[in-house]
Amino acid sequence: MRAAVYFDGYNLYHAVNDLGEPFLKWVNLWKLAEEMAKGHSRIIEKVVFCTAYFPGDTGKRARHEKYVNALKINGVTVLLGHTTKEPMDCKNCQHKWDAPREKETDINLALAIFDDAYQDVFDDAYIVTADTDQAATMKVLKSRFPNKRIFSVTPPGRPVAVHLRDLADHKVTITKNHLEACVMPRVLSRDGFAAVVRPDEYAPPGWWVHPKDRPR
Repeated sequence: MRAAVYFDGYNLYHAVNDLGEPFLKWVNLWKLAEEMAKGHSRIIEKVVFCTAYFPGDTGKRARHEKYVNALKINGVTVLLGHTTKEPMDCKNCQHKWDAPREKETDINLALAIFDDAYQDVFDDAYIVTADTDQAATMKVLKSRFPNKRIFSVTPPGRPVAVHLRDLADHKVTITKNHLEACVMPRVLSRDGFAAVVRPDEYAPPGWWVHPKDRPR
């Protein structure tokens, strides 16, 4: 069975961030897709990462751009949305401010799934999100492409979204062990791409050993 994997970037980021171990953010999503699909699908045909750059924090933006470039080196298709500012106010103190809001990630995810289904890229679609808005995507996908299987993939540390679980053919949960197995090296390079050096903030702690290097 051919598989394609679709990552809601913000859902995944916030789930990993809540684990409190920043080095787990430096993860090869193609490798992670292969780990998730073990025992279910034969080959990964495509991996899609939907995200958007937020304005403001230049350090965070630089890390985000490096991560996107690292993913591209590993063959991941990156779909970028955009951000807008929405007025907010505190009912208690009357403070007002403009809050950035990510736009297009949900629709980019849904459109990528349907475009690839139409082009027969996959037999199995893995949808990595806890956002129940994607239940609508699953419903129409099942209706229009009944022979294709849907996998609902829960980000690490998040509860299973019941609406997504009930519509999916199969369920997968990303674990910390999955993430550790997919941590990328400090420097990545590939012909046709500029080399990418891991941000210092994502360096593993000194005691950590990559699973592939641990004693058997």
